[in-house]
Amino acid sequence: MADELTATLLAEVPPDRLAGVVVRDGAANSHAAILVRAMGVPTVMGADIQPSLLNRRMLIVDGYRGELLVDPEPVLLQEYQRLIDEELALSKLAEDDVEQPAQLKSGERIQVLLNAGLSPEHEQLLGGRVDGVGLYRTEIPFMLQSGFPSEEEQVAQYQGMLQLYPTKPATLRTLDIGADKQLPYMPISEENPCLGWRGIRVTLDQPEIFLIQVRAMLRANAGTGNLGILLPMVTSLDEIDEAKSLIERAGHEVEEMLGYAIPKPRIGVMLEVPSMIFLIPQLAERVDFISVGTNDLTQYLLAVDRNNTRVASLYDSLHPSMLRVLQTIVEQGEAAGLQVSLCGELAGDPIGALLLVGMGYRHLSMNGRSVARIKYLLRHIELADAQRLTQQVLRASLTNEVRHLAATFMEQQNMGGLVRGGR
Repeated sequence: MADELTATLLAEVPPDRLAGVVVRDGAANSHAAILVRAMGVPTVMGADIQPSLLNRRMLIVDGYRGELLVDPEPVLLQEYQRLIDEELALSKLAEDDVEQPAQLKSGERIQVLLNAGLSPEHEQLLGGRVDGVGLYRTEIPFMLQSGFPSEEEQVAQYQGMLQLYPTKPATLRTLDIGADKQLPYMPISEENPCLGWRGIRVTLDQPEIFLIQVRAMLRANAGTGNLGILLPMVTSLDEIDEAKSLIERAGHEVEEMLGYAIPKPRIGVMLEVPSMIFLIPQLAERVDFISVGTNDLTQYLLAVDRNNTRVASLYDSLHPSMLRVLQTIVEQGEAAGLQVSLCGELAGDPIGALLLVGMGYRHLSMNGRSVARIKYLLRHIELADAQRLTQQVLRASLTNEVRHLAATFMEQQNMGGLVRGGR
């Protein structure tokens, strides 16, 4: 329990000691909240609490509803225990065939990828369950150190990830700091950090940081050849051109160091700033793939600070406008010949995954705790049904209408336990 939670503070807590997280100041879509959920820990953000008054009290942390129940009545405690038992039974059902490919009942194959970087021990167990790494958050190791990691330290980190999936694609995102992702040894203080110095803006302004990191990635990739480099928070084509020039320079430096030619990485951009939606054909001339970052794209499209408790209720990736934008992105991306993946929280949300497949997304990247349930869902639906639901939802005018249509469909398919407590 805390007044506020940062990714740095979270990284210091032993995962096996963490049963639940309750935070007074914070929103459910902040970076720290996303990392907690990636650990499979029930979380309530923006709770009206005084932690000092809750010591030694019986608490129920309901992550589905975002509620904290204090000293619940025995009958309520019994009901929640029943929900927990049903939840565990559903999880076991999903785990039983998680090694099978994510193939729809109608035969279409969906690539289920991993958002990695938080829990190396858990990620090592997922090799046979996923089709590769869709997003490796390189900033996490940076946050855990007292200074910038050296090039050699970064080589070791990236080699470990690339070698975990030697025959599968592994996409490493360049350092993505700023806003609510701070380095203790490089604080960034701004009045409006969400619109400020973050992502690729930081590393292009500090090219030596970028060059050291990219050299480490390229060296780590020399023996596997499965590297994709992902550029975050791209706003203009100029940034891509500048980054590609630095990547090419780093490649020459690594080849000179090693004395032999190295594999060329795939290069992609995070599509999380609305301006880039209108430049997808031009992106196709510069990069190999795009990865839709729905967490920030939602924030910028809806003009809602994802870290602000006061406006947290306005932030929703199932907003009708957001869904129409996602449909446009996959249509334009495919028309331009780009591989389109999606690595935001929406990919690991059962309703989100269902609608994305109906739109045409075939590469979904999610945290490791979501993999089994999403694969279970995908293996039990027909593409035609997902497409029919998606068309209904795209005609909806209200977010509540979207959720009602999707939840009703899930119940009809006997999949309701994936979107609520219990089975």
